[in-house]
Amino acid sequence: MEIKLHNSLTRRTEPFSPISSGHVGMYSCGPTVYWFAHIGNMRAFLFSDVLRRVLEYNGLEVTLVMNVTDVGHLVGDVDDGEDKMIVAMLREGKSGYQIAEFYAQAFFADLSALNIKPAAVYPRATDHIQEQIEMVQALERKGFTYRTSDGIYFDTARLPSYGRLSGQKAEDKRAGARVDMAEKLNATDFALWKFSPEDMEREMEWESPWGIGFPGWHIECSAMSKKYLGLPFDIHTGGIDHIPVHHENELAQAMGADGVLEANVWMHNDFITVDGGRMAKSLGNIYTIANLVEKGFDPIAFRYFVLGSHYRSKLNFTWEAMEGAQNALNKLREIVREYPIVPSSDQVSPPHGEEGSGVVDAPYSTRFLSAVNEDLNTPAALAVVWDLVNDATVDDATKASTLLRFDEVLGLCLSDYLGRQIDVPVDVTELVAQREEARRSKNWAESDRLRDEIATRGFVVKDTPQGPKISLA
Repeated sequence: MEIKLHNSLTRRTEPFSPISSGHVGMYSCGPTVYWFAHIGNMRAFLFSDVLRRVLEYNGLEVTLVMNVTDVGHLVGDVDDGEDKMIVAMLREGKSGYQIAEFYAQAFFADLSALNIKPAAVYPRATDHIQEQIEMVQALERKGFTYRTSDGIYFDTARLPSYGRLSGQKAEDKRAGARVDMAEKLNATDFALWKFSPEDMEREMEWESPWGIGFPGWHIECSAMSKKYLGLPFDIHTGGIDHIPVHHENELAQAMGADGVLEANVWMHNDFITVDGGRMAKSLGNIYTIANLVEKGFDPIAFRYFVLGSHYRSKLNFTWEAMEGAQNALNKLREIVREYPIVPSSDQVSPPHGEEGSGVVDAPYSTRFLSAVNEDLNTPAALAVVWDLVNDATVDDATKASTLLRFDEVLGLCLSDYLGRQIDVPVDVTELVAQREEARRSKNWAESDRLRDEIATRGFVVKDTPQGPKISLA
């Protein structure tokens, strides 16, 4: 079945074909490791993970590269303000490398908590200074650079295609504030190499043909994606906020230095809002995965929450929405606990109804594949999941096998719950028995009290015709 992806470069949803048959080279803009990643950041990494899983679900081999920015990303994103790593060093009294290592490890822990598959390589900017210098030299040889008192800049007027990704005219892009416009030739020009300030000692600085300094933020991704994937590669992903500056400038650097597109397909996820508004430190509503855990949420519930919205739509975060996602995930887990344990299977069954078949259901499999192959329509894919589990014409073994296949894309860790009954402590079992006795005696007040006590132990009792059913709260 054909895979269709929305390409920000062409502004169309198009059939996808990899450059090399059977293999996809994919680059995802990673974190700047000066602070913890927040839930808005994590949406971008969940999106790229689902994309990678969908490609693999279709039988393609994916090489994913994700950079770790540990130098050169200025606070203003467009060559103004302090280096974010220096801000963190001053805040915490640690070296830049200590800062980078601590927050990189925190980021990797978040990826693991969200069941995001690891990249093939996580190159760090500070480990690839030579590659970045070489790309700037290539741009210099081809006449795309000029020097200011602040650094070496890319002359965007020399590249007729500049602005093709964002669709913005040069006059619509704001000028960088750090360098006086008297020195910049064009408002859209950006730094390739920054000179170290003479009045400030930097830990992260290097010798270069132009003097001691450090690379610009954009050059690292162009240089490292080229090293690990070649040019052009298939797909470049990131947040929608990367389009007007970072990704536009990446495109320009690759086109200027090598005369080719950096990537054929550019894909971007939209923002997460909080209570209908923007996330901001000043508003106190920037949340991390650790914050969700502190509130009692499973990180996989956040994954479920994100899957419930299309990646190109804004997603509004509220605590009530998180509770809804957690409840839906818990319900799905409780359902699959009742299914038999089956081996993962690619075998597809004929139409519904072969009792105990334990193979992947064909009609539901087709619907699911159609959803995810239509530009990663995960809300539709989740709807297929719920239609399947509620379909009385499909036996439990087939449901189990089919859900295991679907979970290769969804990443909800359903195999951890499939066929695994809850281990109920003896004291909870005794409370449930006491509650049943209270119900038989029509002592509803005592029954309610025991129900609440059971809840404090982390369990929920549901009364069914077959007797009480215990599940996790």
